[in-house]
Amino acid sequence: MTLPTSDTRVTYPAGALVSTGTVLHVEPVGDRLAVVLDETACHPVDAAWPDQPADQATIRFGDGDDVREVAVLDCVVGATDGTELYLGDAVPVKKGTEGWAFLVVHLVAGDAAAAAVEGATARVEVDAATRHALSAGHTGCHLASLALNTALADAWRKEVPLDTLGAPDFDALACESSRIAPHASTDRYRIGKSLRRKGFDPAALDDLEALGSRIRETLDGWLDSGATVRIDRDGDGLTDRRRWHCELPGGPAVLACGGTHAASLTEFSSIAVWLEREEVDGAVVLSMVSTVVPAG
Repeated sequence: MTLPTSDTRVTYPAGALVSTGTVLHVEPVGDRLAVVLDETACHPVDAAWPDQPADQATIRFGDGDDVREVAVLDCVVGATDGTELYLGDAVPVKKGTEGWAFLVVHLVAGDAAAAAVEGATARVEVDAATRHALSAGHTGCHLASLALNTALADAWRKEVPLDTLGAPDFDALACESSRIAPHASTDRYRIGKSLRRKGFDPAALDDLEALGSRIRETLDGWLDSGATVRIDRDGDGLTDRRRWHCELPGGPAVLACGGTHAASLTEFSSIAVWLEREEVDGAVVLSMVSTVVPAG
C-alpha cells in the first residue's frame, strides 16, 4: 500500500457538498477502513482544535454498473511521513510540518474493502442539512465571540492584543474550548491568575444579565446589516491557510478558520446568547452558549 505525498485537496471551504476523487490509500483501523482520496468535499474533525464535528456523508465507489455506496462513519485529519498513517490525536507533528502530508481520512465499515481499493473512483456526497446547520453554528460562534470581546472592552487595565475589530481579544486570551453544534456553539473561558495579570478585571463578569444584553445588542446590529460571509483561501490543500471574512458594519472581520460557514447573515433571524459562570480550582470559568435561529 502506498501513502500520499501531498495534502488532500478540499472543496468544502467553497461550500461544496459533492466531490469526485480517486482512492489513494486504504488501510484497516480496527473494524473500520481508513480511506484517503485525492480530493473530498467532506469536512473532517481536527484533533488539534476539534471545534466543528465531521460532516455526515456517503462515498460511492466505482462507476457504471459496478457501484458500492457506503456511509462515512467518521472523518478525521490524519498525516503521514510516507512510512505510516497517523490519525487524529495520534498525529505527532503540527500541520504544515515539512516532509509530511496532511490528509482527510474517511472511516468506513470494514466490509467495504472489496470496493474501496486504490485507484477506484469515489464520489463523496455530504448531507446538506447537517452541513448547513453546523455552518450556521460556526458562523454564530465567531459572531458571538467578537460581540463578547466588544462587550468586555472596558474590563482591561492593560494593553493586550486586539481582535480583528479592534477590541481587546478576550476570546483569544481566555478561551479553553469551543464546540460547534447544529445551529449552536458552546465556548468556555477561564479567568485565572494569568488573565488577571494581563489586566483583566473579573468584576466585569459580576452582572451577566447586563453583559448578555450588550452582546445581544451588538449581534442584533450585525444581523440587521445582512453582511456577507466568505472563506478566503491560499490554496486548495488541507493545510493551506483559510480565513473567515465577514463584512460587518464597523469593518471587515477576518479570522483564521478551517471550518464551514453560512454565506450571509441574512440566513439568520437572531442569535440567542446565554452566559453562566462558575468557580473552578480558584478560577472563574465563563460559559457562553449561542444559538442561531434561522431566517424564515
